[in-house]
Amino acid sequence: MTKLKMWQPKKSWEENEESWDQGVPAAQKQQKLKTLKTLPKMPGMTPQTAKNLKWKSLKYMLTHDKGFHILKGFLRHPIRYGREFFKSAFQSKPFSRKGDFFYYGIKSIDEFEELLTQEDTLFVIGFSYCHKPLECPSGRFTDACIHDSNNPVCRQCFIGKCIHALPEEGSVPLLIPTIHYIGKEIFDVVHNNPDKRVIFMITACEMTLEMFGDWGNMVGIHGIGVRLDGRICNTMRAFELSENGVKPGLTVVLDDTQKKMLDLIRKRWKHSDS
Repeated sequence: MTKLKMWQPKKSWEENEESWDQGVPAAQKQQKLKTLKTLPKMPGMTPQTAKNLKWKSLKYMLTHDKGFHILKGFLRHPIRYGREFFKSAFQSKPFSRKGDFFYYGIKSIDEFEELLTQEDTLFVIGFSYCHKPLECPSGRFTDACIHDSNNPVCRQCFIGKCIHALPEEGSVPLLIPTIHYIGKEIFDVVHNNPDKRVIFMITACEMTLEMFGDWGNMVGIHGIGVRLDGRICNTMRAFELSENGVKPGLTVVLDDTQKKMLDLIRKRWKHSDS
């Protein structure tokens, strides 16, 4: 097994991506992954779930904060965080949206690309566990990811491709099993890097992106939430089950959205190589 990065700085992005993609057919012959045959037509959330969603989000975060990680993070700067949270909470939406991209603290993809090229930027990229392959060698409900380019499952996995393409310096890849996990990690990244501007790109179901935007705005990080499709969570019950590892279905990032995500990673990769 090797974790050597396949994206080599001495090669162009195009050469690196072609090298990765050329290995996919052989991986498929060795172990074909289970995929969604058709995309289910599911609303981002049910009308009943959408009612009082901000209150449901606040209640869930506070009542399920095992280890009090969110509370501890909040208490590091309670006045500032409290002010920013309520400022965001009183907006009708804590984000703007274009297609599958939800923008937090920024107005466009161009603004995000500009942040990607800043020297003081620390880029957090997170992937919800539910769009790991069912055959993931690290397991699905976990923050682990071996992203082994010689493993046939990893070689077919969009997450594995992204992590290999991501420059190691100035980047923090995360696999997200729960909302409290990503909350704790974001608090830690922000507090441990006071001289850095933390930005993020995180995949999640539409309901989750609606629910927890106020928390990102509270900490003051800017970024993009990427909407997942497929067997998403669109009710609180489904969300709570997912947070406990009960998620037999697959979610996916749509093909066009995958290309947009890779384009942003490419922007970061080229800047790190310059």
